[in-house]
Amino acid sequence: MKIKVINPNTTQSMTDKIRAAAEAVAAPATSIVAASPSMGPASIEGHYDEAISVLGVLDEVRRGEDDGCAGYVIACFGDPGLLAAREVARGPVVGIAEAAMHAATFVANQFSIVTTLDRTRDIARRLVHEYGMERRCLSIRATDLSVLDLEIPGGTARKMITEECWRAVKEDRAEAIVLGCAGMADLSVDLGRELGIPVVEGVTTAVKLVETLVSLGLQTSKIGGLAFPLPKSYRGAVEGFAPGR
Repeated sequence: MKIKVINPNTTQSMTDKIRAAAEAVAAPATSIVAASPSMGPASIEGHYDEAISVLGVLDEVRRGEDDGCAGYVIACFGDPGLLAAREVARGPVVGIAEAAMHAATFVANQFSIVTTLDRTRDIARRLVHEYGMERRCLSIRATDLSVLDLEIPGGTARKMITEECWRAVKEDRAEAIVLGCAGMADLSVDLGRELGIPVVEGVTTAVKLVETLVSLGLQTSKIGGLAFPLPKSYRGAVEGFAPGR
C-alpha cells in the first residue's frame, strides 16, 4: 500500500525527519510518500498558521488521490484540516495528535503532553477536549521551544524536552508521555529508554494505524458528515479548490 505522510509546513528538513521516522516503522510492503505543501507557513505555531496550512494539506490529499494513495497521515500535532481531508479522501486519514493520544491510553491510565511554545498549548487543549481525553490527559507542558528550534543540529532542544518530560513524570505523575510536535519524531525511542515509561510519538503511531485500517479494508465513510464535498463554484484565489476541479 502507498501511504502519504503530509507535513503541513513547508520546512523540508522536518519533512525529511518525518519521512525517516515513518519509513522506520512501515511494513515491507508499505510505500511511504512524504510531502510538504508548495504553499503555507514554515512552521505551525498558532491558530492563524494552522488555518493557512489547511489548503496546502488538502492540495496534497487531492494529489494523493490522483496518485493512488491508500491512506494519509497529517503530521502536525494540531491535526490541521483533518475532517476536511477526510471529506476529500477515500481511504483513512489519521492525524498524529488523535493517534498518539489514543495509543497512550492503550498503554497507560493517564498521560501528559510535552509540546513546543506555550501558545500552542491552547490548540492541544482543544484537541484533548475534542477527542474526549480530559480524564486521561494530566497536563500539557510547554518547553517554549519554537518548532524550528527542533531543526537546529546540536541545539538544546533535546535537553529541554527531556527535562520537561521528567517534570511531567515527577510532578504530574504521568504514566506515559505524548510528544506534541511532529518535529520530535526522532526522540521517542531514546526518551522512552531514559524515562522508563511509554513515550508516544504521533507520526509512527499514525502510520501503523493507517496500515491497519487499510489492511482491514476500512475506508472513510461517504455517508453523512464525511461525504465528498458538494460541487459548487469557488471564487478568487481558491477557485482551483472547487470540488470536481
